Amino acid sequence: MICNVHLRALPVPAEVAGALLDGVAEPGNPVWPTPDWPALVLDRPLADGAEGGHGRNRYTCTNYQPGRRVEFTFGPESPFAGTHAFDVLKSGSNACVLRHAVIATPRDLRGRLQWSLIIRWSHDAMIEDLLDRMAVAVDHPPVRPARWSPYVRLLRRALGRWKQNQVESAEAR
Repeated sequence: MICNVHLRALPVPAEVAGALLDGVAEPGNPVWPTPDWPALVLDRPLADGAEGGHGRNRYTCTNYQPGRRVEFTFGPESPFAGTHAFDVLKSGSNACVLRHAVIATPRDLRGRLQWSLIIRWSHDAMIEDLLDRMAVAVDHPPVRPARWSPYVRLLRRALGRWKQNQVESAEAR
């Protein structure tokens, strides 16, 4: 079982953070960490039933509560069965917490290995980048911005080389 949770306290009303979360899948939004990570692209505006994902990760929006919650369920081709969700939680009249949680089960050994060796580390880095961008967007940048670990930098370099080899191989055909 995977239970991966990230939290970020924000010194702004929940409505402010919620409005930014509502635009998370819109091109050019200030929160999603592009160009460092693949863009979140959906087949229609964020709503229950919207399908899409980022990179090779495919999912469907299964619970959208404007300004409060966005939940996605992994698609059948995913190595995981379960959900990942963003929640904006009130913590006072002028403060909130943005929570991201993955609750899933690997479908097989391949999924378990992918999560343990690759996805968890990249996912953690991407979510921390997103939380930093949310803090910047509400005019409260983090005192210590997230930094990619040496392992994440190694994974990204290796993936970049692999992608380049795939492009060159396709062009040679």
